[in-house]
This record gives sequence, C-alpha cells and structure tokens, in this order.
Amino acid sequence: MRILPLLCALLLLLIQGAAGLSLARGSPQDCERRGGFCSHRSCPPGIGRVGICSEQDFCCRSRWYP
Repeated sequence: MRILPLLCALLLLLIQGAAGLSLARGSPQDCERRGGFCSHRSCPPGIGRVGICSEQDFCCRSRWYP
C-alpha cells in the first residue's frame, strides 16, 4: 500500500511532461510567433522542441521563455 502514493505521483509527472511533448505542425512564421526558431533535425542542448517547421526542421524554444 505504500507504493500507491508513489505510483500516483509518478503518473502525474508523466502526464504533466507529456503535455509539453505534443509537437504542433506549422510554418516557420508560426514558430517565430511562438518565440521560437527553426532548427535542422534537432534542437541545441538546453533548448526544447515546441513544434515542427517542416519535415526535417523542428521549432525550438528556450525552456525559460515566458
């Protein structure tokens, strides 16, 4: 029974993290409007993916963006 609260906490963390992983498909203009930039194939270290600019480009934005 002690493991149940830990599993609930882990589930909440996974759900919360999954919300930020949905990648919106858009154009480079949409990416810039969201405060991001397009990067070929991957985002630089410390920068998160927030969308997709094209088939090979991701929309990247700093994790500390308001």
